[in-house]
This record gives sequence, C-alpha cells and structure tokens, in this order.
Amino acid sequence: MILVLCSLLLWACSTSKETLSQAENMDALAERYVKALLQLGQYDSDIVDAYYGPEEWKPAPLAQDNKGLDSLTANRLLQEFTDIQQSLRNYPTDTLEEMEKQRLEMFQKQVLAAKTKVELMQGKVLSFDQEAQLLYDATPPHYSQAYFDSLLKDIDKALPGKGSLPERWTAYRTRFEIPKDKLDTVFRAAIAEARKRTKKHYNLPPGENFRVEYVTDKPWSGYNYFQGNGYSLIQLNTDFPIYIERAIDLACHEGYPGHHVFNALLEQKLVNELGWKEYSIYPLFSPQSLIAEGSANYGIEVAFPGEERLAFEKEVLFPLAGLNAAEAGQYYSLLAKIKQLDFAGNEAARLYLDGKMSREDAADWLVKYNFYDKGKALQRTQFFDRYRSYVINYNLGQKLVRQYVEAHGGTADHPEKRWEVFQEILSAPHTASMLE
Repeated sequence: MILVLCSLLLWACSTSKETLSQAENMDALAERYVKALLQLGQYDSDIVDAYYGPEEWKPAPLAQDNKGLDSLTANRLLQEFTDIQQSLRNYPTDTLEEMEKQRLEMFQKQVLAAKTKVELMQGKVLSFDQEAQLLYDATPPHYSQAYFDSLLKDIDKALPGKGSLPERWTAYRTRFEIPKDKLDTVFRAAIAEARKRTKKHYNLPPGENFRVEYVTDKPWSGYNYFQGNGYSLIQLNTDFPIYIERAIDLACHEGYPGHHVFNALLEQKLVNELGWKEYSIYPLFSPQSLIAEGSANYGIEVAFPGEERLAFEKEVLFPLAGLNAAEAGQYYSLLAKIKQLDFAGNEAARLYLDGKMSREDAADWLVKYNFYDKGKALQRTQFFDRYRSYVINYNLGQKLVRQYVEAHGGTADHPEKRWEVFQEILSAPHTASMLE
C-alpha cells in the first residue's frame, strides 16, 4: 500500500512538473519566435508592424553597409522557424484548455507564415492564391469579369450624369469631398464618436489613447502604428481627396473599434494578463492581419449600424464639412451599390501579381470596376507591389468576421450580442480557418 501511495505521489508530482514544463516550453517557443521575427524585420521594415515586448529581445542594429537578407542568415532563420514549428506540432494537447488550444493553433499558423515570408524574400515564387493561403490561412474567392459587369449595369441605372461610369462617379462625388482645411475637424469628430460608442461597450485599458498625423506619399489611405501601452499613432494620407464617408470609415478602421482597440485588447488580455509573449509582436504578413483588417472593416458596422450612421453623418459630419446633408441619402445608396464591387480589386491584384496583367491594365481595371481615378489606380498598383496578396484581408476578412459574429447570434437585431461576439474575436486567438 505504501509503495502504491508513493508511486501515486511520484506520478502526481511528475504530472505537475510536466504540465509546468509544457507551459514553460510554450513560453520559451514564443520567446524564440519573437526574437527570430525581430531579426527578420531588420531586412524589411514592413514585417514587424508593432512590437511592445521586452527591450532586451531586440537584436543589435545591422551595419550600415548591410546589403539585405543573405542566404546564410535566411537559412538560419528558416531553421529556427522550422524547429519551432516542429515543437508546436509535437506539443501535447491533453491538458490544454480550449483557449490554450486556440493559442497553439494560431501559433502554428503564424510560424508557417514567418517561414513563407523568409522563402519569398529569398526569391521563392508562389501564385497569389498559394501566398494568401500560406501567409493568411485563407483561400481567396474568384469572381469572373462577367460578375462585375453585371453589377455595373445596376449602378449605371442609378448614377446621374453623362459619360462613362467612372467619369460620372468622379463628377458626382466631388460634392462630398471634405475640404482640406476642415479635414482635421471632421475626422476628430468622427473618431470621438467612434470612441464614445466603443467605450460604452468595452472596458478599454486605462490611459489608452492615440495621436493623429496627416501625411503624403504613401501607398495607403490610413495606417495605425500601435506603440504599446494602449497607445497608437494614426496617420491619414492626404495625397488624394478624402470624401465624407471616409471620416467614419477611417475613424473606426484605424481607431475604434478597429486596429487601436484590437491591439490594445491583445496587449491587455493576452500579453499582460496571460503572458503570451508571441502577441507582443504583430507580424504584418501573417494570419493575424486577416483578423485585424477584417475586424477593422466590420467594426464600422458594429459601431455605426444602419440608419445610425446616416443620421450621425447628416447631423454632425456633413455640417462640419460644409456639405449638403440633404444629398446624403442618395450618396450612401450609391456607395452601397459600389461596395459590391470590392472584390474586383482582389482580381486586379491576382491577375497583376500572377503576371497575367500589366500595371497599366491593372490600373485600367481599377478605374473601370472600382471607379478610381487613374492616378489613384496607379497608386493602388504600388500597394500591390509592396503588400501583394495582403489585399484579401480587407474584404475577405470582413466577410469572415461578419459570418462568424452573425453565426454566434450577433445579428443586426441583437446589437449587444454583436458587440459581445466581436470583442471575443478581438481579444482571443483566431485565424481565417478558425472563423469558418
């Protein structure tokens, strides 16, 4: 009997140590992963979108004469990511709770993306769809040109004026441009309201805040640089006209309940409270981005559902911008129709990056189906060059996030539930395949 009791005690102690060891192993793997990503990020400034982990984990700065990622460094990083990947595959799951299993699954997808990014930097050629699957854990949908042509017919009937659709849209839309001298006033009113609505539902970290800057010569319209400690730098690109609907779009997407809230909650819940250090770094080319961009886009609807948005625009933003609020209804009706063409941009990116369409043809496609003016269309092809299949994260991400929220009861007629499920997406591990 004594031998049996001793054996049981030894087994219990070993099991306890094994569980502790497993937790230590996961945290150790997270540290290795973060350090490897920080090293990789020295060779491409877009790789690390945000880092708020230990300062001592940062690598020493590269020499000024560094020529880029050499094969020796690439192979070393590939081996490190491969080793981490293998450890995660062999990681015992018997004692893991559901949230920890989500952590493990997400971690595996993030490491796969990191490996893929190294290979791409070393010249590996992948198709648009292959790259999207490996980097973002998502399968982009395909739409025919005939599908977009059918949508144009409906818009053609509704859009006033004469000339081609892009010409008519450009002429009509000038009525809704925010004057540059009023841009800051309008945007600050939009983000203040978005913040108020978000804080009504979420307990955000104490002291969370942001700063706004207006910039030029960028391939994007807006960007959130999360600084850590609940603080963001939000930049808006003023290269091209900014129209009235973009005030709420950007306020929600970059701020509340979009990127700023997403990063602040991940920092608070996963890094600070749970100690999951892999979330102290945000690698841009990873499954995390599909959730980040998709939730940021869907968050616009969460914060300003249906008629609430139109009412706020007419009562507050249109007057601040000096625009005619009486025209808001027709304008937003047309915007809803044009929104259906969103995936046309993905097709342009796919055809262009797969070598089936020239830059000029891709720009013409964007003019025809997304109603860009030619200059902005060419700017968008620069975005394709720099970020490649990243474009799927906005619309496909939004679609997947919406489907997940609604499938879990967060429908338009249950707004409180929608905020609740949306917060769960923002503050727990998810990838595209986990949403489906």
